[in-house]
Amino acid sequence: MEQEEIWTADAARRYDTPGTGMFAPEVLGPAVDLLARLAGEGAALEFAIGTGRVAVPLAGRSVSVTGIELSRPMVEQLRTKADESVIPVVIGDMATSTAPGEYSLVYLVYNTISNLLTQARQVECFRNAARHLGPGGRFVVELWVPELRKLPPGQKATVWECAPGYIGLDTYDVLRQHVVSHHFRFDESERARLFRSPHRYIWPAELDLMAQLANFHLESRHADWNGAPFTADSRSHVSVYRLPPAQ
Repeated sequence: MEQEEIWTADAARRYDTPGTGMFAPEVLGPAVDLLARLAGEGAALEFAIGTGRVAVPLAGRSVSVTGIELSRPMVEQLRTKADESVIPVVIGDMATSTAPGEYSLVYLVYNTISNLLTQARQVECFRNAARHLGPGGRFVVELWVPELRKLPPGQKATVWECAPGYIGLDTYDVLRQHVVSHHFRFDESERARLFRSPHRYIWPAELDLMAQLANFHLESRHADWNGAPFTADSRSHVSVYRLPPAQ
């Protein structure tokens, strides 16, 4: 399934959950705080800006934010919150599309680099970030850690969340390093709604090698936006990569 087939108008309408989930203040606030500090006095570029979950509050912190986004319906949803003069968006692919200007920060949050389904495309994403950054610029990637330790022999799926009205599970293809995330939402009726998205999972060490190929070095890695230590048991990480400073 192509990404354009996934992020439809219906998906865009259902994406925003103000005040809850990934829009909860305790989730969103620390991300915006860190990104604002890293942007400093410079401009920020968000790859896969979506409906503006991060970009809108970041722009509210007086950071100049531009976006690149493949899905027009997602951008239309963003436009209900901020117009083009506030947050300009280039319609295109985050691995190859370019936005005008030079940036001090490029960021890619909530596992979105895994939407690129080949290693080559993921490497191109790093190189595209480097093209947009000035000397010493930073590229921030938020990404989950594959949960293969939970897979006993013969089992292909892990349940990563089970909550009232929701079950989330991933099915793994370990040969191709692919995973499909399944989101089941249901109520008291006999029907459930399913949303699925394919990904290529990336180990942290592999991500670091991708960064090196684009001339980045790893500046920091934490388990979350609050700066918790990254350990062998961490389920996700926020990695900050940096280009060399000007000579």
